[in-house]
Amino acid sequence: MNTIKIAIAGLGNCASSLIQGIEYYKSKNSEDAIGLMHWDVGGYKPFDIEVVAAFDIDKRKVGKDISEAIFAPPNCTTVFCSDIPKNGVKVTMGQIMDGVSEHLEDYDEKYKFVPSDETESTKEDVVNVLKGSGAEILLNYLPVGSEHAARFYAECALEAGVGYINNMPVFIASDPEWAQKFDKKGIPIIGDDIKAQLGATITHRTLVDLFQKRGVLLEKTYQLNTGGNTDFLNMLNRSRLSSKKTSKTEAVQSILNSRLDDENIHVGPSDYVPWQKDNKVCYLRMEGKLFGDVPMNLELRLSVEDSPNSAGVVIDAIRCCKLALDRGKSGVLYSPSAYFMKHPPEQYSDDEAYRMTNEFIENKRDD
Repeated sequence: MNTIKIAIAGLGNCASSLIQGIEYYKSKNSEDAIGLMHWDVGGYKPFDIEVVAAFDIDKRKVGKDISEAIFAPPNCTTVFCSDIPKNGVKVTMGQIMDGVSEHLEDYDEKYKFVPSDETESTKEDVVNVLKGSGAEILLNYLPVGSEHAARFYAECALEAGVGYINNMPVFIASDPEWAQKFDKKGIPIIGDDIKAQLGATITHRTLVDLFQKRGVLLEKTYQLNTGGNTDFLNMLNRSRLSSKKTSKTEAVQSILNSRLDDENIHVGPSDYVPWQKDNKVCYLRMEGKLFGDVPMNLELRLSVEDSPNSAGVVIDAIRCCKLALDRGKSGVLYSPSAYFMKHPPEQYSDDEAYRMTNEFIENKRDD
């Protein structure tokens, strides 16, 4: 089969893990491949993905081959595949817009984005790169809070006629107006806000579901996360967190038969700890009552490498988006969005979303 040609907006830790993974699984087969939800998605394997264009704004990445740029500071994720061959694709200067928070000026260069002094690309420039590269799908990996920049790249995808996967919490696929734009253009979209392979949100959702299935009344819960990558540094600016908190909170609330009052649920980032680098530590607490109104509580600590946790899901999202392109499907892909994303247009239980996504892959479901 032909490769799936993708472009990436934002060549940070998550993009680094994805590109490493594409190369890493070239030496694997279905029997010894660990860490994948699906080895085969409609005939496409994990390594059937080719990065043909990339956009960033950091001077240490712009102009470099993507094989070098993914390891440039401030990226700090685990390197599990260092031998990435050059493919001649150089990182293009993108649009800064609201992609950089002003508070980052207070931090050392090794921790923060350092805007390139190259001229920013116009919409026409980005569209031309997408068309000229032969990209079929554009991935949005911009920092949390990049509301305007995320919509800018969505508009570029529409003009270039490429699929769009929105991995960040700006509501595009879940916004009916934007969803209609992609449908009218005949382009598929998956979004919004990537759900990790086994992270804080999916674990929280699973435990909430377990409480309900076992007849335990959940009364209060919190999810606190700490990390040391640029995502956590960026999120120290609380004004950029509105969509993120909504996305993560709704991912948990949607599982409940009866929603918790706002004062009884807190889901969101807690703090930035530089030495943690790309390691994310989640603290969960759930309080409730079981048989006889007897109180109980649960506390959990989860430690994961943040970016590979994301890439394990995105690699499936890319292949599902490609299937939609092959089949001439347009607009929101509801099943993959529900399974892969925290804030899809329609929320389903994880078991139901898993079943729906497998049916979509097998072409038994018309999304």
